[in-house]
Order: sequence, then structure tokens, then C-alpha cells
Amino acid sequence: MTSAHITFDQTGDRIAGRVKKMRSSAVRDLFSAATRADVISLSGGMPAVSLLPEEDVRRAALAAVESPEARAVSLQYGPTNGAPGLRQVLADMMRDLGIRVKADQILVTTGAQEALDLIAKTFIDPGDIIITEGPTYLGALQAFSAYEPDVRPIPFDEQGMRMDLLEEELKRIGKGNPRLKFCYVIPNFQNPGGVTMTAERRKRLLELAHEYDLMVVEDDPYGRLRYDGGHQVPLKAMDENVVYLGTISKMLGPGLRTGWVAAPESVLARINLVKQGADLCGSSFDQLVVQHYFQDAPWARTLQKFIQVYKERRDTMLAALEEFFPPEATWTHPEGGMFLWITLPDYMDTDSMLAEALEAGVTYVPGNSFFPDGVTGRNSMRVNFSFETPESITEAIRRLAGVIEDRLELYRVFINAGALPGYGKEAVMAEEKTATPWSEIIADSEQNEEAVMQAREGDAEQIDIAAEKTLDAQEAAAPAEEATGE
Repeated sequence: MTSAHITFDQTGDRIAGRVKKMRSSAVRDLFSAATRADVISLSGGMPAVSLLPEEDVRRAALAAVESPEARAVSLQYGPTNGAPGLRQVLADMMRDLGIRVKADQILVTTGAQEALDLIAKTFIDPGDIIITEGPTYLGALQAFSAYEPDVRPIPFDEQGMRMDLLEEELKRIGKGNPRLKFCYVIPNFQNPGGVTMTAERRKRLLELAHEYDLMVVEDDPYGRLRYDGGHQVPLKAMDENVVYLGTISKMLGPGLRTGWVAAPESVLARINLVKQGADLCGSSFDQLVVQHYFQDAPWARTLQKFIQVYKERRDTMLAALEEFFPPEATWTHPEGGMFLWITLPDYMDTDSMLAEALEAGVTYVPGNSFFPDGVTGRNSMRVNFSFETPESITEAIRRLAGVIEDRLELYRVFINAGALPGYGKEAVMAEEKTATPWSEIIADSEQNEEAVMQAREGDAEQIDIAAEKTLDAQEAAAPAEEATGE
């Protein structure tokens, strides 16, 4: 005989207010579902670590423990700001990108995710204003949200964050506003959008930052994963005051939790103090393995293998989208990185559609996960092309297209029956001929928000309304059909 065991949440009012406002990561929530054998995952940002040369990784790991001297470092506490040897290696690697910093201007973190949390903890008080791209990396939103900021997302287009909209927002905030803390951007192959900020806009961003005394935080996890086009100079190479975040996750592996912050020494001193209270120091073992890998292994050659494979997978996904997706959908065409952004008509809801996609055996991340309000972007989704094989990518897009087409077919019935406010049959026919560019949908989404939310709130009610209106239309058309014999 079995007995049910019920567990009650006894934390009650003990939970801090800031934690009550935090949202779980959509990618973390999808992780267990994505590991099912029958599901093809387009949701996570996982690199293809199977491409790493086994011998190079084995030698780097062995070097961290094979001698008493190595073990005395790798298995012991280390400096809060990171192993000196690794910091020098990272400084040397950054020179390849045009960034010139000293080892003392680098602080090693437990992945770039910890760097985001440390920056937020160091600079954000409740109610402080931070600026991001809209949409932006959901892990950054999660890290920032614990400190209760006022996040102002700035839409982007195919050339990156729109500087005209950023300037308008900064004018509203005002010069000398002590609440304005920093602007967080991913200029290269942005997550989730896949777009790259142009050189002109990078220059303008830094001009505005100087004018409004705005600190710029540049997150660059994908900068070396370029498949098309020419190298774009990092913001940090253009202005030494930029706070630069890097990671080895996409060049070696996320399991070795190693990222870094390159910033002016005054900024690093504050972050270092905060890090002492967070973890004392990072993993000395991980840091020594990473140091040996980038010192001793032909890592640049391995990186080229990653680039070749990811480019093929990106091209496969773009081709599959062209083949299977309906004309109402649009998507970005990234020159590198791991993601692209799909936009559907703004009456669609990819959050509620996810359950149907899982039933069909495919996952993605709903677009609303990448906005601070958790509502904007519901008609969009992020998909990853770096992890699955080309064959799986094609099949995943085919499955996803089927799910989308089923929903669109239902909505077309609603629209034809006049059940969706603000949408008529003529508008849908026009949209099918010329789909609205995804960047304009993002920028103009607020204009349609009221009508869209009316359509989304209470799907059951809308279905009933649509059914009634469709029946009325059929009954009204019946005499005419009888007269014409059609």
C-alpha cells in the first residue's frame, strides 16, 4: 500500500521580495524535455563539444594534475581575480580581436553568467535604469532582475540596436540622471536575434555613452564564430572604458565554467570585492585546464572546425525555413553565432504554442522570454542551429512548420469571420503576399499591443466567438449558394 506525500512550501514571507519577482529561465525549464529521445532541441545554446579533439582536451586536463606543483595550484584556493597565468593567456587572445589590455585588467569569473550577476550586484540598486537590446539575452535579464532594475529595451533591426530610438530614450531619461547605470549589448551575432551591430552604430553608441555618462557593458560570447562578412571591431577596442565580457564556453566547452571581465581597474576592484563574498574564488582546476588548452593546443585550428560545421548547420536551417515555413513568417539571417530569430504574425502566441511543439517533438524558446515584461515578443521565437545535425535540423523545422501551420489555419478562420480585433481578410491576404519585416514588427509591436492582447486573452472565448461568427456567415451565405448552385 502506498501513501501520498504532500509537501507544503513553508518559506512563506521569509522569501526576499526581489526573489519573488524573479522568473525561471525558459531554457533551463526546457532542458529536461529537450533530453527526451523523441525531441529535437532547437532551444539551448549548446556548442557541439563532440568536435573537440580528444587528445588536446586530455592533455590539458592531465597537465592540471600530473605534477605536485600543478596539483598545488589546481586543487587549492586561488586568487579571487583568477589565476595569473590564465589572465595573461586571455589578454594575449584578446589582442587578436584588436583589444589591448593587461592581465591586471582582467578578472576571471565562473562563466560569463557570473560576470553578469557580479556587475548587476555591483552597480544596480532597486529602481535604477539599465538599457538593453530588445529582445536580449534571457540569462542577462534573469541576472539583472534579482536587483530590481528598471530595464529599458531598445528595438534592433538587421544593423543592430537602433541608435535613433536609443537617443530618444536617453533624452527622456535626461543627462546627469544618477539612476542611469549602464547599457548592456551583444554587438556580434546577438542572442537571441543573430544580428550584428554595424561599425557606424557602434561608433554612435559610444558617442551617446560619453554624452550621457553611460557605462557600456559589451557581452561577446560569439564574436569568433563568424561565417560570413568581415570582422567588426569590438566596442572595447574602440573605447577602453567599455566593460567587456568574454567566455571560453563557445571555443572550448561550457562545462569548464570560465569567463572573464576586462574593464578599467577601478571597476574591477569593485567587482573583485563583490566576488569575494560570492565564491571566494573560481575553480582553480578549471582555470588551469583552460590555461593549458589555450597555451598548448592548436585551438585556432579547432575553432575553424567549429566554424565550418556551424556554418553548414546554419545554412541547413535557413534552407529548411525557406522550404517548410509559411509565407507569414520572417527570420533573421545571422552572419555567425548560434541563433536566429523567427517572427510570426503578431496575433500568434509562441508561448502557448510550445506545448504543441513538444508534442510534435521539437523545442524552441518563446520570444517573450527575452523581454523584461515577459509579454512582448510572444509572436516570436529563438532557435539554435549549433548543436543538432543537419538532418535533425531539417526534420525539426519541418515539425515546427507543421505546428505553426495548424495554428495559422485556425487563425485564418478567425480572421475571415472577423473574430480577431484589428484584422480583416484583406489584411491577411496582403500579409501573405508581402510579410512584414521582423525588425518592423519588433519596433512597432507596441502600436498593436491592445488588439493583440485582446486576441490572446482567453483563447477559449475567442474560439467560441469565431465559431458563432463563422456559423452566422455560413447561414447568411447559404441562400446565395442555393441561388447560384455553387
